[in-house]
Amino acid sequence: MSEPAANPAAAAAAAATSFPAPTISLPLGLEVLRTYSGALVCLEILFGGLVWILVASSKVPVPLLQGWVMFVSLTAFFLSTTYLTLLITGLADRINTDWNFLDVFYHFIAVLFYFAAFVLEAATTAANGGAHISSLPNSTDSVLCITYPRGNIFTVLTYRQYSINVAATIFAFVVTLCYGCSMVMGFKRWRK
Repeated sequence: MSEPAANPAAAAAAAATSFPAPTISLPLGLEVLRTYSGALVCLEILFGGLVWILVASSKVPVPLLQGWVMFVSLTAFFLSTTYLTLLITGLADRINTDWNFLDVFYHFIAVLFYFAAFVLEAATTAANGGAHISSLPNSTDSVLCITYPRGNIFTVLTYRQYSINVAATIFAFVVTLCYGCSMVMGFKRWRK
């Protein structure tokens, strides 16, 4: 017959599952903003918000293509804001997970999604194909002038929509680069 445990609390603690301490290489609090990774996350939020605002202000003339751009920019904007908030408030230290791996995984997915969004936004802009709407002289009527359609996609954008989409394309590329740099730096932290 076995002897009963001398300390029942110690036996219960030994049987309980233990979780590893959270692993995070970035500083917590406002110190994270002094690192390159923190600055890149701020740029991701800033430029990602600009992509979102620019595409929305163009009134989404091609919803089939620009719907994905809006989804990616909104989702990445809110996830990056949440990630930065967790780091600044120090709550990341209370959540037991491998933050270095999550950082790499999130930025890898964001690079893939934002690159696709950049390509679709560039396709929307390039599909304008030289078409423009202009007014007829001495009339209130407008005329659509098409130089020549190229490719399978053809869009008719006003000059304002075209200009906004050019800016959105540029900022989508910049955000893709920011997420790519964050992914590379996160991968280096994760492999240490």
